[in-house]
Amino acid sequence: MHIPAGKKVYFLSDFHLGVPDHASSLVREKKIVAFLERAKADAATIFIVGDLFDFWFEYRKVVPKGFVRILGKLAELTDAGIPVHFFVGNHDMWMSGYFEKELNIPVYHESRVFEFNGKKLLVGHGDGLGPGDHGYKTIKKVFRNPLLKFLFGLIPPFFGISLAAYFSKSSRASTGESDEKFLGEDNEWLILYCRQLLKENEYDYFVFGHRHLPIDFQLNEKSRYINLGDWIKYDSYAVFDGTALQLKFN
Repeated sequence: MHIPAGKKVYFLSDFHLGVPDHASSLVREKKIVAFLERAKADAATIFIVGDLFDFWFEYRKVVPKGFVRILGKLAELTDAGIPVHFFVGNHDMWMSGYFEKELNIPVYHESRVFEFNGKKLLVGHGDGLGPGDHGYKTIKKVFRNPLLKFLFGLIPPFFGISLAAYFSKSSRASTGESDEKFLGEDNEWLILYCRQLLKENEYDYFVFGHRHLPIDFQLNEKSRYINLGDWIKYDSYAVFDGTALQLKFN
């Protein structure tokens, strides 16, 4: 895709709308909507790279209550002809067509390569990648199992959404302060993952979320790893201006 002069590609992730409570989530939602309104002026494309919601499950006729401002803004962007791409995260992986049908937004369940102005970007949420964390990788496979998803859909929404939202909040709280510290290039699993991929292919940028810590790390002379941070603490995002990708703060 060619990015015209004066246009930009925006990358954001980890809003976790819904936590820790409705009031603070609403403040965060309004802040993100205001940012998207400003970005609308020069956005060629916008990427939401996972965990927009702290919990999301689509029943056949029901979706979780709330989030009308962000959903309305995303619909406004696509109606205006600005492509929006959405990657599922570990908190909102149970997408089943609502975004595609109602918002005209493609939804990706795995990392994907994009090319802008000759620059090759690998984009994804980042959960379950790299070495270690075998427990989560097993849980991820279980949660993505079509049969489990079908069975969960048989639970009445009042009970199903309440139960899943409780466990989602517990998962977010359990990460503690480890997300806030850079672990060093030999212990950051996404850096290790990027370096492994670079042994087989060339990439200019790796763009991930999930880590909740803004990171801009030079992998080699050509390639950089960008972690988008979050909108809980950092209000961080990345922008590609047609030439280079930069990590920024709102």
